[in-house]
Amino acid sequence: MIFFFADNHYNTHAGRNIFQNFPEELKNRTAFFEDDFSVLEEGSWEKECELLILHLIGGTCSLPHPGTGAEKAVRRYCERGGALLLLHGSSAAFWQWEWWRKITGLRWVRPNDPDQVERSTHPQGPCTVNVCKCRHELAAKLLPFELPEDEVYTSLEQTQPAMFLMVGSINGESYPQCSESYTPWGGRVINFIPGHKEVCVNVPELSANVEVLVRYLTNSPQQP
Repeated sequence: MIFFFADNHYNTHAGRNIFQNFPEELKNRTAFFEDDFSVLEEGSWEKECELLILHLIGGTCSLPHPGTGAEKAVRRYCERGGALLLLHGSSAAFWQWEWWRKITGLRWVRPNDPDQVERSTHPQGPCTVNVCKCRHELAAKLLPFELPEDEVYTSLEQTQPAMFLMVGSINGESYPQCSESYTPWGGRVINFIPGHKEVCVNVPELSANVEVLVRYLTNSPQQP
């Protein structure tokens, strides 16, 4: 079972929009929760989770930061090598947990960061996202695309060695927008940052790329 936890992301419902664009076969394998961390806190999800997808930033959107129950379950999941798909700013999903801040590969740094790292930024505007020239199996499967407007995350902290898979270009500058890294326990971590703005919902390549990443992390082949 895939577990997908999201917040409303300032009423854009970006995580929900991504989930709704899943093909039916993936929807049927996914337990999706928006603005509801009760299952995350309760912890029983961890035993049957094959992939943890996050589209949230703890302590935002008038929601509390997930607490002790969630931390114990997420830590157990990670320690058994569980895979993570971190959408948009979800490298900061659990930014109050010291150990989490060290494992996400490319980290969105919040204001007043506990580690006193300079905060990240996100210029907004039209952007182009291209596939990196790299020797990774996903390079042949991911699709380049253009967004009429989005937040392009910049000034991320690299906390683990990472393979950059896609870069986004805005105002003549390019920044990593998709990467793969590994947790200290061997679990794959994919950061896929584009797609925050509501105008991005119906960009077909964006949805197709998320599906590619989900299938890669679950070793699930494309359905005919």
